[in-house]
Amino acid sequence: MSTLYREYRPRRFDEFIDRDVIITTLKNQIKSGRIGHAYLFAGSRGTGKTSCARVLARAVNCLHPVDGNPCGECEVCKRLAKEDNVDIVEMDAASNNGVDDARDIREKVKYLPVSCKYKVYIIDEVHMLTGGAFNALLKTIEEPPEHVIFILATTEPQKLPQTILSRCMRFDFGLVSTEALAKHIASVYDKEGVKYTDDAVYEIARLGAGSVRDALSVADTIMAAADTITADVVLSMTGAGDSLKISKLFDSLTIRDLKSALNLIDDFSRSGKSMSAVCSQLIAYARDVLVLKSIGTSAFDGLISADRTAQEYMLSSAQNPSLDDLSRILSQLSASENGLKYSVNPRVYLETALIKLISGIAEEEDLKKRVAALERRLSVNVGEQKKK
Repeated sequence: MSTLYREYRPRRFDEFIDRDVIITTLKNQIKSGRIGHAYLFAGSRGTGKTSCARVLARAVNCLHPVDGNPCGECEVCKRLAKEDNVDIVEMDAASNNGVDDARDIREKVKYLPVSCKYKVYIIDEVHMLTGGAFNALLKTIEEPPEHVIFILATTEPQKLPQTILSRCMRFDFGLVSTEALAKHIASVYDKEGVKYTDDAVYEIARLGAGSVRDALSVADTIMAAADTITADVVLSMTGAGDSLKISKLFDSLTIRDLKSALNLIDDFSRSGKSMSAVCSQLIAYARDVLVLKSIGTSAFDGLISADRTAQEYMLSSAQNPSLDDLSRILSQLSASENGLKYSVNPRVYLETALIKLISGIAEEEDLKKRVAALERRLSVNVGEQKKK
């Protein structure tokens, strides 16, 4: 059985979620016939870059496009749907990144497509090409034959030479919103006949962190875990901590309650939760509280994705800590996150980081009080001197 992210990979522009501007632009190009010779799709993993490149490759060749979408019924669409077609060439630049690979493309673009109007080259992770390979492709990407279209996809566009960037029509694929992901997961589960609760699909969407592929992978993993997928099932299967416990752990940091923090870590550990996942959730929660503390409840209008219960947690968490404390917590947790990935004992590593964090905050609070007391004494002494 195929995995969900492969089975539900978009085959038409209208099947993409949260990509309205990009899809509208590409569809208008198809309908008007004003098709570019080189495209750059940039964005995080799992946001639809390669899928969109494949749909675009079929759409530009479709004999009877429907509102800019490939019809899927014409002879060309059926031929391009097969894996053995030679008119859509996909290349992984991570493993084919040398000058010889680029020269091979440069030589082959001279040949006309076998059965289509355009021969489309999709180069994934294009930032992995060497400098020499980029130089070898530069002139070809700038002025390819009329029958050739290049679609470059990358997660790190900043690594591409400016000479390449300036010759491509760029589209940035941002992270998909949690709300859109939740609706998509619910739609997939409906089609698969899987029973679920609303908070379960929201947790899956949150764990996807803006990536459709990651969210569908999580959904696929837990699909057969229970008769009805609930938030508890999701959290149990993925090793993540639930929102209430994460909020309590965060509150223990802000009120400097070391015993409570260590007890919660012990609870997470006994439940089989991943310390790395707990730290990531804690960072995400700290970020949301910092934003909420900075600009107020207007953050819930788009900057913070949270259900009503989570919003109440955050409002409570934002009451006591200062912006400085929140910034310090977020900064130190972020610094600890990378170390957790390589630690042989993640629990001890995270506990040590929390102890240092809570002790550091306590020391700074004590220092602030002492400085304030000294300032008051100094002010009193200066006042007495003036009276004399």
